[in-house]
Amino acid sequence: MGLSLSPLALIVLLACFTGSVLHCNGFPFHHNHPFRHQHHPHIAKHNYRDALTKSIIFFEGQRSGRLPSNQRITWRRDSGLADGAAMHVDLVGGYYDAGDNVKFGFPMAFTTTMLSWSVIEFGGLMKGELQNAKQAIRWATDYLLKATAHPDTIYVQVGDANKDHSCWERPEDMDTPRSVFKIDKNSPGSDVAGETAAALAAASLVFRRSDPTYSKLLVRRAIRVFEFADKYRGPYSNGLKKAVCPFYCSYSGYQDELLWGAAWLHRATKNPTYLNYIQVNGQTLGAAEFDNTFGWDNKHVGARILLSKAFLVQRLQSLHDYKGHADNFICSLIPGAPFSSAQYTPGGLLFKMSDSNMQYVTSTSFLLLTYAKYLTSAHQVVNCGGTTVTPKRLRTIAKKQVDYLLGDNPLKMSYMVGYGPRYPQRIHHRGSSLPSVANHPAKIQCSAGFSFMNSQSPNPNILMGAVIGGPDQHDRFPDQRSDYEQSEPATYINAPLVGALAYLAHSFGQL
Repeated sequence: MGLSLSPLALIVLLACFTGSVLHCNGFPFHHNHPFRHQHHPHIAKHNYRDALTKSIIFFEGQRSGRLPSNQRITWRRDSGLADGAAMHVDLVGGYYDAGDNVKFGFPMAFTTTMLSWSVIEFGGLMKGELQNAKQAIRWATDYLLKATAHPDTIYVQVGDANKDHSCWERPEDMDTPRSVFKIDKNSPGSDVAGETAAALAAASLVFRRSDPTYSKLLVRRAIRVFEFADKYRGPYSNGLKKAVCPFYCSYSGYQDELLWGAAWLHRATKNPTYLNYIQVNGQTLGAAEFDNTFGWDNKHVGARILLSKAFLVQRLQSLHDYKGHADNFICSLIPGAPFSSAQYTPGGLLFKMSDSNMQYVTSTSFLLLTYAKYLTSAHQVVNCGGTTVTPKRLRTIAKKQVDYLLGDNPLKMSYMVGYGPRYPQRIHHRGSSLPSVANHPAKIQCSAGFSFMNSQSPNPNILMGAVIGGPDQHDRFPDQRSDYEQSEPATYINAPLVGALAYLAHSFGQL
């Protein structure tokens, strides 16, 4: 980074030195060596700390159940207080996944795993936001404990998605069926069970010091849920196709979740049983498959990065192959490198697919920063067919993606609601787009809500911190409420971003 100082700046610098002041405001001096640490300048274009705060607040807007007195998104009210009654179980709580009022267990569990991983890797940098992040995790794990209370059974969904989607209602007004769907021995779901085990195991690490009793409860449940996932194998969308498809069908199969769940249990328990399971089953569960999309459906890449830590940092030689598998993923992202396969928009955004693309931007950015952390601690690099890729390069790529999301793009549009001067006004989200209960206490009926959905007016309630699907492959964004592919937020878009923002805020001296 070159330096060119204006005459005024030179005068200020001179005044600093002649006045024997070593630390003038606005100039990031490091003792007597100004500009030594240019790779992490203290003046960032973006306020990552503000974005971090908002990215966590968002989860409060997605809460189902009885809201606490310290609720910060105050236009929301209690909802779904009889959830589970259809099967005589308590399923109150948890999160609505996106802009509707259904509680889908598969993406909720993945959200929990990624929020937990964000805290495990970068929670030490979060300062005052750590407690808020833990509360966001606990809102999910309290629900997942309820959903897994009965052995060999997981309640994986509350709400009839088709009927819910045929209405435009506030969650507080819901009158569509709160049907309950479960997996068990006769109708297995190794994918959602494996992900739930991963979520509980990862969260147990988050609470290990601050609440050891809760942490032990989580890890014991994770062990039991994983045994169920592994013993009764099958994709949950076989038995529950009408309920979960096409919304959260298990397209990639369940093998990735078994590997991912075992990887998290290995990390949480240090029990050699799980290491042995990974060594015996890794290949048949797809450890070496060349798929590079990491999200709520496919966990292979995440498992590779997670397991590479055991080799890189803990020096577990038996997991040597996972460094190579992780490197293959990294090489696929590097523009111009051999084996590069990732597509980028003209403005530089990673582009995987038109529907909710930003989820892959945030998950990939998180993996890049996490792998860079592991590589740095092991003094290692990535070799892409003769091209050396350093941890610093991985961090640069991740930062560029996050910066695009926050406004460094052709439209100068932040894709996080409430961040920056220009952000989406008409997001595809029922609660945000309808008048709040405080402003309109009377019930808004199922079909009456569509007049608000179809309106061109900005949403009356700001869903602070919500990150939406984002622009198309040509960097275009219409800001249309009906366009759920580009305008809908989701918990699993935000969850990995929490970790990435914590790292960036710390790096630029904002935390």
